[in-house]
Amino acid sequence: MTWWEWVLTPLSVVLALFLVLVVALMIRRRIISRHGGTFELSYRARATSPGRGWLLGVGRYSGSTLEWFRVFSLAPVPKRTWERTGLVYAASRIPQGGEELALYPDHLVVECRTLDGALVELAMAPQSLIGFQAWLESRHPGTDWSR
Repeated sequence: MTWWEWVLTPLSVVLALFLVLVVALMIRRRIISRHGGTFELSYRARATSPGRGWLLGVGRYSGSTLEWFRVFSLAPVPKRTWERTGLVYAASRIPQGGEELALYPDHLVVECRTLDGALVELAMAPQSLIGFQAWLESRHPGTDWSR
């Protein structure tokens, strides 16, 4: 083998693996969106330092559950789920400081509380926020609205 074949062969393998990964991510996104509409939804996994800890993802409503999938993952199952009855909308705000760089443009930071008082921070587009609020408010009859 000549020297350029030694270089070209590993590059071809790396390129082929990259293309397989891209196709796998596209197929995964298609599978996720087949079971309901999806929207851009970021989740703050760690709130230890201001503006840090945000993970880009995709959200999907599945009945009374909000499912969150990481963008760059091959797993077909959600990484996080929240029950509608377990979330209470607290506030929304524009991203501040480093959050502006970590999140999609024009997204709002949405603060929710779980029933045990834990803070859940999500980021979504204003149109998605309207849908999120409607989804939270459309609880079953007999729901305790004081929460």
